Amino acid sequence: EVQLVESGGGLVQPGGSLRLSCAASGFTFSSYAMSWVRQAPGKGLEWVSAINSGGGSTYYADSVKGRFTISRDNAKNTLYLQLNSLKTEDTAMYYCAKDTPWYPQYEYNYWGQGTQVTVSS
Repeated sequence: EVQLVESGGGLVQPGGSLRLSCAASGFTFSSYAMSWVRQAPGKGLEWVSAINSGGGSTYYADSVKGRFTISRDNAKNTLYLQLNSLKTEDTAMYYCAKDTPWYPQYEYNYWGQGTQVTVSS
């Protein structure tokens, strides 16, 4: 059974940082691209970032480029998202999602339960 479990969210002041983690199980993690997707209160889903299976290729939405960093540790079956220089508009539920093999195709068949990030002074 595929499981994705996010953690690391919380309340942070503008300009602060957080590191999100997504622990994966039930599939060969190292063979799949992965993504982070977020949903702000009252809004639709917004793709944030993606990474290929090996970790050498990363992709970002313009809204987070230069502030967020996606990475993965295939030995630990874990996906990460480092969030720096946080803004109030980054407040959202953050989900990790299992993509297709090797490179992102933005086709998600499994999602985690999400971790809440709230940016507020």
